[in-house]
Amino acid sequence: MVTTCASPAAVQLMSVKDVVCASAPDLQRLTGLSNSDVQQLITAAAAVCRRHPPITAQQLQHGVSGAQLRLGCPVLDRLLRGGLPVGGITELAGESGTGKTQVGLQLSLSVQYPAEHGGLGAGALYVCTEDSFPIKRLHQLIGEQVCLRSDVPADLVSSLRFSDHVYIEHTADLDSLLVCLTRRARLLLTRGLVRLIVVDSVAALFRTEFQADDWLERNRQLLTFSSMLHHLSQEFSTPVLCINQVTDVFSQSHNSMGPSLSTVSPALGLAWANQVMVRLMMSRLQGTVVRGDQSSALRRLEVVFAPHLARDGQNAAVWREGLRGVESWTSNRK
Repeated sequence: MVTTCASPAAVQLMSVKDVVCASAPDLQRLTGLSNSDVQQLITAAAAVCRRHPPITAQQLQHGVSGAQLRLGCPVLDRLLRGGLPVGGITELAGESGTGKTQVGLQLSLSVQYPAEHGGLGAGALYVCTEDSFPIKRLHQLIGEQVCLRSDVPADLVSSLRFSDHVYIEHTADLDSLLVCLTRRARLLLTRGLVRLIVVDSVAALFRTEFQADDWLERNRQLLTFSSMLHHLSQEFSTPVLCINQVTDVFSQSHNSMGPSLSTVSPALGLAWANQVMVRLMMSRLQGTVVRGDQSSALRRLEVVFAPHLARDGQNAAVWREGLRGVESWTSNRK
């Protein structure tokens, strides 16, 4: 309980929440404190509420904010300055078939490597909200890890039991998603079994459960969901990847939340965009990449915004072993 002296009587603020939820003029009127004393009171209350110090852009840029989770491809990790930041929400948006789920699967394996090889030494919780989990593709990626991660000793790769440490949850509605995060995710994180949460996709349930005129309730639920993710991410130093759908954009002046020349923008609007620390987008380009006996549609991974990254992009392709950056290729344009 915080007690401040007012005139003529003492005013009791029963909780820290009472302080942070009140405006400075109201606090000054209730307590009789000077403006500078009220500001000190608000600062002290905010420090109590904040469990973890905020991560600055400078810390992210210089890699001093903690570990990062690599994708396992040097070209793409260079674009991301080492990988996904630990502590915060990273969004990956794009149209269907661009390779978003490939990234989620690839990170679910990469997180299991020890820190010296770009992982976090634990498993992943993969939450599916629309499609069934692509188990066959996961096993294919596991079988090709030696090819993708040539930087890791082969005996270390073979010693990792990848499939035992990808925890899969299917949530059919928003309530089950919130239960999954508050119970299942927290339990796995507390036991140290996972250090990555993937939600595939974040837009599916919010689009199906709310009509256009329910935007206020949708935003309220969206903020509750994002708050849960932020708390889990900060408390357990866990990266969170949210895969998102897109909506069509008819005017470039209304597309400040997506790539400058794109005709689509990430779903869920500004309310969701404000909860995201890093926004990435994937798209398919006109062209086919050929490598040996394999061919892949050319993709592009772009940084839309991030506090520590320049707005940039990198061409990529999906191979049997996973997503790799493409610096030069043989292209068969359609």
